[in-house]
Amino acid sequence: MNRRFLFLLGSARSNGNTELLARRAAEQLPSDVEQQWIALAEHPLPDFADLRHDADHRQSEEGGLTTLLDATLAATDIVIASPLYWYSVSSHTKRYLDHWSAWLRTPGLDFRATLAGRTLWGVTVLAGEEPSVAEPLIGTLNNSAAYMKMRFGGVLLGNGSSPGDVLKDTAALTRAKTFFAERPRGLARFPYEAAASGPTR
Repeated sequence: MNRRFLFLLGSARSNGNTELLARRAAEQLPSDVEQQWIALAEHPLPDFADLRHDADHRQSEEGGLTTLLDATLAATDIVIASPLYWYSVSSHTKRYLDHWSAWLRTPGLDFRATLAGRTLWGVTVLAGEEPSVAEPLIGTLNNSAAYMKMRFGGVLLGNGSSPGDVLKDTAALTRAKTFFAERPRGLARFPYEAAASGPTR
């Protein structure tokens, strides 16, 4: 299966710092790697309803849900590009991940089996200078990958507050050049442990 990267942009605005950093990293991918970019703000999802204990827990897969489900299943590599909002992923991103719970229980979909062995990546930009504040976001993505038996490629961190600030973060731009080349060897481990995760920059 040829590699196909799905970039999910979790910001409420376009061309934000996180998107800029993600695009810099994506520029380094080989030309034969297919890329699909989806701004979650442009594909609004309904509130997630937990129907696990109902007799019929299937949800309607319409509109944005169908687009995102199809794109997710087709991707070999899923990149969550979410700004750091209150120390974790954005609301758009969290809602998308919440719908994984429904897809896990959709009859005939085999969502978990399909994603198993594929790779989940993260890109985020924070306004502060202390990268440890992003650990809740990193933990969310790592643990999600571990539960799905996916690989976790880590999180590309950058700094910036005002529009375009991340382009001044030379360390982040340097790491972006090789970020997607660092393919993880094994499956993600659960739970995420900051001390054992290695450098994030």
